[in-house]
Amino acid sequence: MGHGGNVIDELVTDHREVEEMFGRIEALPSGHQDRKVYADQVTMELVRHSVAEEAYLYPAVREHVAGGDAIADQELQDHATAEQIMKDLEGCDAGDADFDRLMGMLMSEIRSHIADEEGNLFPRLRQACPMDALNELGDKVRKAKKTAPTRPHPAAPDKPPANKLLAPGTGMVDRLRDALSGRGKFE
Repeated sequence: MGHGGNVIDELVTDHREVEEMFGRIEALPSGHQDRKVYADQVTMELVRHSVAEEAYLYPAVREHVAGGDAIADQELQDHATAEQIMKDLEGCDAGDADFDRLMGMLMSEIRSHIADEEGNLFPRLRQACPMDALNELGDKVRKAKKTAPTRPHPAAPDKPPANKLLAPGTGMVDRLRDALSGRGKFE
């Protein structure tokens, strides 16, 4: 988190970190307790990433990219699907029967989303958006991730201005809950 560079570089770095966490989960045997710790970590990163994209990336796509409304709407739909899976996964322990199924669904959804963003959306945005705007968006995304929620909230607004107003307060509550519970940390 907080890698630097323009918005595309920032988000691609996030994608690589999430893929690394997926690899750690896949390397562990089914039911291993560390799978839940990694699942919590990946959820925390994905929620922060998604909130930042919804607040800054997708409005820029709508503004700068031809057909941007349709692209942004599809990306928001992908986020909603992933967020519901994460919400369902939040209530599972690594040994629960549904854990592996939900984790597999989440990995598939996120990998597809990453491939679409990196293969379609990012190249189009890079071509259509001035570099100084991409750099400014990178700064805004980094700042948004610092205060964003860390838990899935499927009913929360996903479009400005409501998402920008509510995310910091929700994020503060989530980080407090994480600190008190030790969520996402190894013992």
